Amino acid sequence: MDELANQLGISKKTIYQYYADKHALVDDVMTEVINKSQIICQDTSRNAENAVDEIFMTMKQIRKDFLHLNPIIIHDLQRYYPETFTKFLEHKNNFIFKLIYENLVNGISQGYYRSEINAEILAKFRLESMLLGFNQQVFPSEKYKLIDVTHAILDHFLYGISTPKGLKLIEQYKSKQ
Repeated sequence: MDELANQLGISKKTIYQYYADKHALVDDVMTEVINKSQIICQDTSRNAENAVDEIFMTMKQIRKDFLHLNPIIIHDLQRYYPETFTKFLEHKNNFIFKLIYENLVNGISQGYYRSEINAEILAKFRLESMLLGFNQQVFPSEKYKLIDVTHAILDHFLYGISTPKGLKLIEQYKSKQ
């Protein structure tokens, strides 16, 4: 709280006028991040030309969001703010799962993703692989950039689920970047 007050140029007393403690502050920030994320994700789904376009729009947003994100944040949330971490997990396991699942179903129906994939299983796989980049034992931040790990994992996933038609579209989107 001292560091936050110093960076904001206000007293700790001012912060405590709005928040009972650090837990309340962290929970409020997480709620705001989740709400903003949901709006952005819904807009992306609504505005995407197709399932592959949605993935590329999402990758662009991830690059922007992860630019200054410390990968240790997930570990710290889990360790020091378990109630807020639970809120994050509920968002991930419900809202984000549904988005991924719907993208897979849409991609299959559009002919960009392989018809034989199990959308539910792969949505859960993708959901869990999203957090892999935050695992400091697997990808220590001194050696790996979170954005590079996240991009590599998503790229691999996308190539694995795509049909030849989808692969052509992926290459078109990549050539535009």
